[in-house]
Amino acid sequence: MRALSTASTGMMAMELNVQVIANNLANMTTTGYKRQRAEFQDLLYDHVSRIGTQTSAQGNILPVGIDLGSGVKSVGTPRLMTQGTLSQTGGTLDVAIRGDGFFKIQLPDGTYAYTRDGSFQMDATGRIVTAQGNVVMPAITIPPNASGLTINAQGQVSIVPQGGSTPTVLGQITLTRFINQAGLLPVGDNMYTETPASGTPQDGIPNTDGAGDLQQASLEQSNVDSVTEITNLIAAQRAYEMNGKVITAADQMLQSTSSLMR
Repeated sequence: MRALSTASTGMMAMELNVQVIANNLANMTTTGYKRQRAEFQDLLYDHVSRIGTQTSAQGNILPVGIDLGSGVKSVGTPRLMTQGTLSQTGGTLDVAIRGDGFFKIQLPDGTYAYTRDGSFQMDATGRIVTAQGNVVMPAITIPPNASGLTINAQGQVSIVPQGGSTPTVLGQITLTRFINQAGLLPVGDNMYTETPASGTPQDGIPNTDGAGDLQQASLEQSNVDSVTEITNLIAAQRAYEMNGKVITAADQMLQSTSSLMR
């Protein structure tokens, strides 16, 4: 019976949906996390009676047909790159992006990754790095005993040298933008890498040419909304249960048919 296989595709689709929702809820407090959603499409149809076919010699056209679907398939789990809420932390090296763009990070193998997580630290040499010790690009080194570290909205990093009173600009934090942010590949540690789908990375100065600006002593929170996720979870659970009931009903119908033939 067709209903068995059709309902099974629905159960598998809802299982994927629940997995995506679970990951969103697990990352509600992850800095800079962008929520995902599961997207689906219907499968091929068996056109038992095609719409628009001629039904008589007089040229009558069939106004409706009989199309039996074969279920649903998963087509993607795109990320929604909407802005998360900015939360003040007071940390000197905490930097939030307000608007479009990613921080550029150099990985140990020399390649680059991109992140919205601006909870930066200093390593033993004074370089600004991520929590994993990867260098924020362009590399900026803060000299020892410096004071008054500031990062303005345009990404300029300034300090007051020891024994001095005039701020000195150490370097410039840039932001990287992509034509298709949803095409970035998540690799863990709050980072993404470019793909052919994301387009070529475009480095630029914050608060110029459409790039977002920077907010020092703040971090961008996850854009996961708990109410929305719980609502989606309930709907997915109910859809899974209903598809299960379809399988149970189809099985009972097959048993009834089998008993009639004995």
